[in-house]
Amino acid sequence: MPRRGVVANRQPLPDAKYNNLNMAKFINKMLLCGKKATAEGIVYGAMGIIEKQEKTDPVTVFEQALKNATPLLQVKARRVGGATYQVPVEVPADRALSLAMRWLISSSRSRSGKSMEAKLAAELTDAFKGQGPTIKKREDTHKMAEANRAFAHYRW
Repeated sequence: MPRRGVVANRQPLPDAKYNNLNMAKFINKMLLCGKKATAEGIVYGAMGIIEKQEKTDPVTVFEQALKNATPLLQVKARRVGGATYQVPVEVPADRALSLAMRWLISSSRSRSGKSMEAKLAAELTDAFKGQGPTIKKREDTHKMAEANRAFAHYRW
């Protein structure tokens, strides 16, 4: 990291099939050991499953699932006078999107199921409907921020 100036945030190219930037970011987060073709296959397979099950456009289901999983508030530890307080702060947009994607992927990996495509499709449809472990994680984050609202004046 440079001492002065700001590091430019590089955007990946939109994905090949749906021409969607968020889908490309999601595929890059799905990567394990640099196997991008495998990650693309998993995501596109999950989109096919969603299209069959929901009978709607899978990109709209994906976008709505991301929107439902995106946190608005989080807590950050601030040290004031020897004590550490959990201070609620608003989440920047790029971090919120990254957290939502990370939570969706980790929840789908921890699900029991046959294939990763089926697990990811099930997690995305649950998030689309506003239920499941990813939405619970977001609600827990918001509850923690709400509970520590008394320390909001320590924000800087």
